Amino acid sequence: MADKQRTIAQAVTLTGKGLHTGAEVEVSILPAEVNTGIIFQRTDMDGQPKIEAVADNVIDTSRGTTIAVKNAKVSTIEHMMAALYSMGIDNALVQVNGPEMPIMDGSSKYFVEAIAKVGTVEQGAERNYLCIKEKMVYTDEKNNIEIIIYPDDKLSIDVMVDYNSRVLGHQYAKMNSIDEFPEQISPCRTFVFFHELEVLLKHNLIKGGDLENAIVVMEHKVPQEELDRIADLFNKPHIAVKPEGILNNLDLHFDNEPARHKLLDMVGDFALVGARIKGKIIAMRPGHKANTEFAKILRKHYKQERLKPVAPDYDPNKTPLMDVNQIMKILPHRPPFLLIDKILYMDGTTVVGMKNVTMNEAFFVGHFPDEPVMPGVLQVEAMAQTGGILVLNTVPDPENYLTYFLKIDQVRFKRKVVPGDTILFKCFLNEPIRRGIANMTGQAFVGDQLVMEGILMAQITKVKE
Repeated sequence: MADKQRTIAQAVTLTGKGLHTGAEVEVSILPAEVNTGIIFQRTDMDGQPKIEAVADNVIDTSRGTTIAVKNAKVSTIEHMMAALYSMGIDNALVQVNGPEMPIMDGSSKYFVEAIAKVGTVEQGAERNYLCIKEKMVYTDEKNNIEIIIYPDDKLSIDVMVDYNSRVLGHQYAKMNSIDEFPEQISPCRTFVFFHELEVLLKHNLIKGGDLENAIVVMEHKVPQEELDRIADLFNKPHIAVKPEGILNNLDLHFDNEPARHKLLDMVGDFALVGARIKGKIIAMRPGHKANTEFAKILRKHYKQERLKPVAPDYDPNKTPLMDVNQIMKILPHRPPFLLIDKILYMDGTTVVGMKNVTMNEAFFVGHFPDEPVMPGVLQVEAMAQTGGILVLNTVPDPENYLTYFLKIDQVRFKRKVVPGDTILFKCFLNEPIRRGIANMTGQAFVGDQLVMEGILMAQITKVKE
């Protein structure tokens, strides 16, 4: 059974302070259509601009991951992205009324719990995966960072961190499966070293920081009056340092909570690839910059892989989704201009049709009868009819609609199609159908070989009431 895309079952809303601005922020997670991906929307800006949550849109990683399109940006998205990815959400609209996400307690816990409360729903399209087929490496020699990804049948992550810290020491965290994330990773809070606090504040950052949303690590003994001075800068109550070097009275959820939080950040940052990852990641001293730079490389690889045509599976013993009689109930075409025999597969974004090419086709009478070749224009028409089934399937009464060509582009013929060939036509939407206009990529295969491809644009129009 195909693994389907999912979205959140119903909208949820959370409120909290932005870590750096200190402003009260409201964020809502809403359901979205298949192949939407994760979209952030700034509801406080004119036009409510949207930003696709992909690595290509990352503009800053200094104290969190920031994405932007033009003058619209959203900061500190990694904890939300990790929650969405771990809960299996492929498509969602995240509306926020400020320039950064609420920090909550410095982890993904509250986002995960909000999603779990309402649940998720399966959608009609297959999930998009980046399947790692060979080892890939990212290195930053200056900062002694290395991230490696190996082929595997699921996502797993091993993280090793070392900040030359007497308190933290050398830490290691592991996630064998994304199923472990809600319980083992999501509660792990961000951390900061005490000596960084005043510098960050002077740079107009961490205005929303307090002792409930970060672990403050004390490397060296600091006089109580210095602790009080820093507390006053943050307008926080005076507090003493714990013997092990943690500045406040919180208890660590895990001995290696800082390393687990780095793993949490990696899940969120690698979610910006825009597809679910099948691969084993091993990371040494990762950070947002390294994570997102490697995510950009993986996203580029993913887009290249998607462009490589792969022939659909075809089992002649399997009952088709539609036979020719069922096809004629949807399409207005009739022989000899009905050019597909079966529909083998269809979901919300993809359809696969089939045609058996035989010598007794009407067009062979006059088209190279001594050297019969199926005309290229009829191959395009057969592909369009296949795509038409997909488009018409989006309305409740397809028999009352027609699809009309608006554009045919980038059509390429790779080899001739002759009697005896079985052609499989695969069409998939390049973007959701908007205002009745469908933009599709079509591919035609004989066996494993691509014989024709192109981009089709069509409009669906109601012709009967």
